[in-house]
Amino acid sequence: MKDKEKHLYYLNELSDYKVDSDDPDVRGWKVKDVDNRVIGKVDNLLVSKARKRVVYLDVEVDSSIIDANHDPYGKPASADVHEFINKDGENHLIIPIGLARLNRDEKYVYTDKINHRTFAETKRMEAGADIDRDYEVVVLESYNRDLDRGERTGDSDYRDRETTANPKRDLDEYERSRMSDKDELLDDDSGTYEERRQRGRIPDDDSFYDRGEFDRDKYRR
Repeated sequence: MKDKEKHLYYLNELSDYKVDSDDPDVRGWKVKDVDNRVIGKVDNLLVSKARKRVVYLDVEVDSSIIDANHDPYGKPASADVHEFINKDGENHLIIPIGLARLNRDEKYVYTDKINHRTFAETKRMEAGADIDRDYEVVVLESYNRDLDRGERTGDSDYRDRETTANPKRDLDEYERSRMSDKDELLDDDSGTYEERRQRGRIPDDDSFYDRGEFDRDKYRR
């Protein structure tokens, strides 16, 4: 990660860190998408030392993700990112902790927002790779586009799927919650990465992890 601040550390790099006593250690657990398809397993946890907590799951993807052979979605976060091509050996993805849910009884992690194709279209990385802010932005833009697509197209199937995952909320409450959770840092995503960074849309520091995607309370539900 030349000339860039390191924000994230793998849990096994930090001898003085351990999993929070309120959370199970999900390393080795299967990860499922919104349609209950296995997309991989949790290989490691990524920690923000500044925030002293886990912010991402590091997932080794299932072969079905690689075999789908979709081109990664996204736009260059900066001039240093010239193309989005998943190369041989890049078989890991990161999932923000707030987009993951736990099934403690059957010991698997799942998401109620992201489908198999979106995972397959997301830029991957090699196991143990250093993760910079550029890559984080690319991944979050990939995951967040499904909500945007549902709003633009009036995709009732997507909306029904979302509300079904939260049966105790009526539609109005669901819409309010979704808008409050929506990524404020990418509300105005016009311009280059550097332009957005200078406008304060993409913080250089660990205030980046104030976003709703990193809400641990959602993870624990």
